[in-house]
Amino acid sequence: MGTDPGEGAVGPGPGSAVGDPDLWEAHADWWQEGFTQGADPEYTEQIVPLVGDLLAGRGRVLDIGAGEGQLARVLAARGVEVVGVDPTGAQIHEAARRGGGPTYVRSGAEELPLAGASFDGVLACLVFEHIESMDTAVAEAARVLRPGGRFVLMLNHPLLQTPDAGWIDDHMVDPPEQYWRIGPYLVETETIEEVQLGVHIPFIHRPLSRYVNAMVDAGLALDRMIEPAPPPGFLARAPGYAAAATIPRLLVLVGSRM
Repeated sequence: MGTDPGEGAVGPGPGSAVGDPDLWEAHADWWQEGFTQGADPEYTEQIVPLVGDLLAGRGRVLDIGAGEGQLARVLAARGVEVVGVDPTGAQIHEAARRGGGPTYVRSGAEELPLAGASFDGVLACLVFEHIESMDTAVAEAARVLRPGGRFVLMLNHPLLQTPDAGWIDDHMVDPPEQYWRIGPYLVETETIEEVQLGVHIPFIHRPLSRYVNAMVDAGLALDRMIEPAPPPGFLARAPGYAAAATIPRLLVLVGSRM
């Protein structure tokens, strides 16, 4: 995600990091101040409602990469029993301080200290694109799900938010053309992005097939795919993105434990 909110990825989730895990500890306050408690329109207008709708009525839900607990609190307020896991101590401490009903465990996604078949739903929001051992993390999510349990995976759109993707005004042709540039989609790429002056966050780009196949290999059936348009509040804050308002930034994969 660039410093301009009209560029780059949807706000990253604060889950297990690639590269130096200390980056997440060092920049926990940046996440807490910029993306929670109504600070970010993509969360308030799009992600929060989707999470509430997709996991409403699930008795017990695991939030992987819960950060300071924004989405865990949303679900808890709807009567769901929520356990949040995150490897970052600063996030877990802040989540516990903010309260709201969930319980929290400090853990990465690749080896969950939780019993198998013990959850009715698992959420991973903007987390797995920061995890090197993604296949293992998906398998762990499937392991803790009960048969018929729902898996909700939210990602920066793997095709349309590739590295170097963006809106292009091409004035080298007559008449000028506008188009959305897609980066090297099939190449798995690990990058460290400066999302704000002095704030560096790791990302891993993978093609969509990698996520879908990891789900299938873990015994998860793909039930639904959602590609929402950027919400109005985001477009209002990112005028440079307005011309690409029909290009989704978020991809949601909804699966179930077979």
